[in-house]
Amino acid sequence: MKRYNLAFKYRIYPNETQANTINATFGCTRLVYNRFLAQRKEVYETQKKSITYNTQAKELPLLKNELPFLKEVDSIALQQSLKNLETAYKNFFQKRTAFPKFKSKKSTRKSYNTVSTRNNIRVEGNYLKLPKLGLVKIKFHRAIPQNYVIKSATISQEPNGAYYVSLLTEFKKDIREVRSDNNIVGLDFSMSELFVSSDNQRANYPRFFRKLETKLAKAGRELSRKVKFSSNWNKAKLKVAKIHQSIKNSRKDFLHKLSRELVTKYNAIIIEDLNMKGMSGALNFGKSISDNGWGLFTIMLQYKAMFLGKQVIKIDKWFPSSKTCSSCGNIKDSLFLGERVYNCECGHAMDRDLNASINIREAGRTLLAY
Repeated sequence: MKRYNLAFKYRIYPNETQANTINATFGCTRLVYNRFLAQRKEVYETQKKSITYNTQAKELPLLKNELPFLKEVDSIALQQSLKNLETAYKNFFQKRTAFPKFKSKKSTRKSYNTVSTRNNIRVEGNYLKLPKLGLVKIKFHRAIPQNYVIKSATISQEPNGAYYVSLLTEFKKDIREVRSDNNIVGLDFSMSELFVSSDNQRANYPRFFRKLETKLAKAGRELSRKVKFSSNWNKAKLKVAKIHQSIKNSRKDFLHKLSRELVTKYNAIIIEDLNMKGMSGALNFGKSISDNGWGLFTIMLQYKAMFLGKQVIKIDKWFPSSKTCSSCGNIKDSLFLGERVYNCECGHAMDRDLNASINIREAGRTLLAY
């Protein structure tokens, strides 16, 4: 049996004292990250040397003595902040990300991570025990199986003020691969519908952003007319944040349900390895592409299929799925975006997206690890 990790995210409802402690921890972890990032930069610029994580970890207790308020928050969270800095540097040197930046107090993303040791993170009824916070009220919309062990917790606050906790769990499972050459589907990305499948299923994506775009624009204009950082400005900012949160939650709920339906129904799902960022810039469809959340959808498909022993196969993004005739295999030299029906010289005529999804399915069939 292999070990796997799975995260469960829940809404938490801290009381005033707990909320103050959480907010203080946000600030302290940010301070530790920025202080040691500045130290690394200074040492390199003046001495052309690099400081290791172990060296800075030994200096953390000294910083606590210098700034006693750091002792009032979770010590593991401060250590994790240092580890995050080390990870950021490794990612930079391995050319996966840009050079680490200082964390801003004004950032809308606020979070800290803490590790489970000696059962200090545990579920007790409708409450969650967390270090330095005690029992925090939590909304368990999904139960954690008994054989799942909590390894860590990430506490975060959304721009609308709501608090969440993401519990990383570890479990053992014997996943048996489901093998079948017949129960396969191809998905062709669609700007308006999210996808069209080779079985002619259409996601009919509700386009949550477009539905609330007018309301969001109005709230944004109201925010721009307020005096920055005033009481009315904060209220207007919260209103904008709530609309964004509503769009985000609706999108995730829809994609979770749809991805579960597909991985349950099919043994293998074939998709294209698309560069969504490049497409949004090249085609000037940034809003539409960002709205449907194709990237998040493919991630959901992959991890849900893995736990069921099924496969999600990505084919080359340069594969001419739209230009190829699914009947005779002829490839057109050009195909305009406005041509919604594929007409081939062999007489085959079919919806452009359906034709592409069939080609994607057949291309993926040859790549299946059977």
